[in-house]
Amino acid sequence: MSIESTPSEYMLLFHNTTQWHRGLSPQELQKVTDRWMSWYNRLAERGALTAGQPLMHEGKIVSGKKGQFVADGPFAESKEAIGGYFLLSVETMEEAIKIAQDCPGLEYGVTVEVRPIAARCATLEQAEAQLVEAQD
Repeated sequence: MSIESTPSEYMLLFHNTTQWHRGLSPQELQKVTDRWMSWYNRLAERGALTAGQPLMHEGKIVSGKKGQFVADGPFAESKEAIGGYFLLSVETMEEAIKIAQDCPGLEYGVTVEVRPIAARCATLEQAEAQLVEAQD
């Protein structure tokens, strides 16, 4: 009797994506974008990639109680801005890291953040635990 492992979900968040292509010739840029698409397609074909999209550089930031503040953002010059994501379905964090290490943008200054997807919101779980504790 074998035990099957259950895939987990991980998100790859791509940072520092607004300026990576500066200084590349059109031919070099095409070569790198072809490598990105090939990487994406390989992951999708093997079933490790369930979603992935680039994000626009402009957007809005909503904050404050009841969202009363709306500001322009994220700011394209920020290295912390997220330029895109992949949603992975793989067995371990190590497998997700290995996939991230193959990112064609790494050699051009792109960074990849690897985050596990939580089954439930940690804040909600904490609130529920506090509620149960208060009822005892």
